[in-house]
Amino acid sequence: MTPVATAAGTRELPHPTRAEIRLEGVLHALSDPVRLRIVRDLAADGGALFACSYFDLPVTKSTTTYHFRVLRESGVIRQTYRGTAKMNGLRRDDLDALFPGLLDALLAAAARQAAAVEGG
Repeated sequence: MTPVATAAGTRELPHPTRAEIRLEGVLHALSDPVRLRIVRDLAADGGALFACSYFDLPVTKSTTTYHFRVLRESGVIRQTYRGTAKMNGLRRDDLDALFPGLLDALLAAAARQAAAVEGG
């Protein structure tokens, strides 16, 4: 993993390089409903960056931090600091280059599942 410098250059978070992203790590990260929900929200907003506090998750703050760390360390998201906020963005380009069609298939399946649950 390589640290990614922020614009201010003062705080860095480790992220795997594209070559270090492993399929089993991505699948593990996306196997949790809370993490899949985060990724669905990020994907729906097409490349925008959001603070962790943007997400209304049914878990404690410490558990939210854990979920974002799993997503970052698996290479699914990139986190950068903007002031004191950790901003999150989906690493769609990296995931699509490594595993063509995987993210779209998982997101479509998750949307179908969510619709079925909501529909009864």
